[in-house]
Amino acid sequence: MGNFIVWVVWFAAAAGCLGSGVAVVSVQNPFYSALALIGNLASLAVLYLLLAAEFLAAAQVLVYAGAVMVMFLFVIAYLGGRADAPWAGGPPLLRTAAVVAAAAILVEVVVVLGLAWGDNLSEPEVPGTFGDPGEIGELFLTEHLLAFEITSIVLLIAAIGGVVLGTTREKDGPN
Repeated sequence: MGNFIVWVVWFAAAAGCLGSGVAVVSVQNPFYSALALIGNLASLAVLYLLLAAEFLAAAQVLVYAGAVMVMFLFVIAYLGGRADAPWAGGPPLLRTAAVVAAAAILVEVVVVLGLAWGDNLSEPEVPGTFGDPGEIGELFLTEHLLAFEITSIVLLIAAIGGVVLGTTREKDGPN
């Protein structure tokens, strides 16, 4: 009975993750898109709980679904109507690049599924300390320190970019 409940929760979380992911990219209103992203992050936290990674699930909810999404919502509210369609009517090169990137992702998914169905992928060994806060901290401060710091700089640049985009210039102001 316990295994059945785990599978039901897994399918519900996976469906929530997929559904909210589709909503993120298909909803026109950026506020509702950000709310769908919060649902996606919460579904991922449930999947982390099923993997017995309680710390990762808590960090997912607190850091991403909490702090980062609050920042996204503030930027959306700050930009107002200008955040609705920033690339509408953009250059054709941008559309072409988006189509090429989507095709590359589709090819990657097909290759991975083909390898999985052909039994060419091996089952990974999950250590008993998976999701342990000490192990995560050690990895962040040793092997992944550069990526961790680059991520913090990129988030800082994104916050500054949001403020710059939110400022308005007067067209006929005194010069």
